[in-house]
Amino acid sequence: MAEQAKSTTQVYRVYIKASPRQVWEAITKPEWSARYGYGGRSEYDLRPGGPYRGYTSGAMKEAGKQGGFSVPEVAIEGEVIEVDVPRKLVLKWHMAMDKATSSDSVTRLTYELEELQGGVTKLTLIHDLEGAPNAASILAGEWEKQGAGGGWSWVLSDLKSLIETGKGFMG
Repeated sequence: MAEQAKSTTQVYRVYIKASPRQVWEAITKPEWSARYGYGGRSEYDLRPGGPYRGYTSGAMKEAGKQGGFSVPEVAIEGEVIEVDVPRKLVLKWHMAMDKATSSDSVTRLTYELEELQGGVTKLTLIHDLEGAPNAASILAGEWEKQGAGGGWSWVLSDLKSLIETGKGFMG
């Protein structure tokens, strides 16, 4: 019996009652990104070759202390590959949270935003995680019970809640 290859690409889709511009800003503006998901702000230089950084939050650092380990200032580091405001953002993406995720390969993360009828944006997130098994496990939500959140599904659900109601999971 041949062993099936495990897919290294994760695809998530969420429909948000907002314009593509509103969703774009929630993804790319630090004042928005700090309010959903893991609570760390993201900073982008939105031009090809520009740096991207995802910072850890105070809550993440406190959880690390309680768990007996140090949490770095920068959780995610990367580079902008492609920008088409407000339709598409492609990044080189690398999780730098700990020794295991830091040893993973740099991955490719794509956000695609499509305006639908009725003031709805279809947000599709495509994350090619080849060579990054540690990040892939976390982002698939496999570490949720260990307190590492529910991965991309959890982040996108929180983003949707925040945009549509003004409140994310953190209040």
